[in-house]
Amino acid sequence: MEATIEARGLRKRYGSTLAVDDLSFTVAAGQVTGFVGPNGAGKSTTMRMILGLDAPDGGTALVGGRPYHSLRTPLRAVGALLDAGAVHPGRRARDHLLWMAHSNGLPRRRVDEVIEQVGMGPAARRRAGGFSLGMRQRLGIAAALLGDPPVLLFDEPVNGLDPEGIRWIRGLLRSLAAQGRAVLVSSHLMGELEGSADHLVVVGRGRLIADTSVAALLATASGDRVALRTTNRAEAMAALANAGATVAAIDAETVTVSGLPAQRVVALLTERGLPFSEVVAHRASLEEAYMELTRDAAEFHTTVGQEA
Repeated sequence: MEATIEARGLRKRYGSTLAVDDLSFTVAAGQVTGFVGPNGAGKSTTMRMILGLDAPDGGTALVGGRPYHSLRTPLRAVGALLDAGAVHPGRRARDHLLWMAHSNGLPRRRVDEVIEQVGMGPAARRRAGGFSLGMRQRLGIAAALLGDPPVLLFDEPVNGLDPEGIRWIRGLLRSLAAQGRAVLVSSHLMGELEGSADHLVVVGRGRLIADTSVAALLATASGDRVALRTTNRAEAMAALANAGATVAAIDAETVTVSGLPAQRVVALLTERGLPFSEVVAHRASLEEAYMELTRDAAEFHTTVGQEA
């Protein structure tokens, strides 16, 4: 079975709200694709349609070239973590996985393999109701991995986790993609995908905003800007602005400059006798690039000093 997810013209309305509006994208094998956008952008609805939990009003969603409902043993084709709390609190974790394995014709040994893979250990004998959020996430990921599927979907997998849990999930995502699987990870916070995503599908208000590699997005967001450190920020900014540059303060000693090449910035500051310790090409963070893309698509905006 192909390791791909395809969304083709997906559309979904709930009452007067158009949650997903003519959305098309492909998740390829061998990479982590971040599915990102503000809250209310339609990410969870789209994932539910891919998994056959919600029927689209228009368009199609395919897993490995087939609709989810046509898969005879779905756990062998696609694994998903949508809600880490969707386990009966009185059920022991291992029993929950055994039941899932039996329903898809999977051997019992596979349960022990995924328990070890996600680091649950002795906790697998405990009831899910007593689990921390991090352990519930691990149980949900174990369930997603149970059928050794070529396609995986995770909705906000690091939500509420501590730094150790976040590092673990990032490493897991990278290893799954390195095995040739298609991995789709939904998030509304770019920091969660730092260092793990290869590609991004960015949505806002149900529509596609960008479908691009992380490298291309960062290159575009970085532009021709130069980052400058100086102990005389005010005079340096004035001199550069007078020379035609666009200058923005980042902190007390750092500014970004666009409109002038780095060599010209260095020459101008040297001519004026203004101190500087660093002039480097500015590299935008994933967070910066994301905020620039989605600033008009966020459902709510806040202004400093303004009450909600």
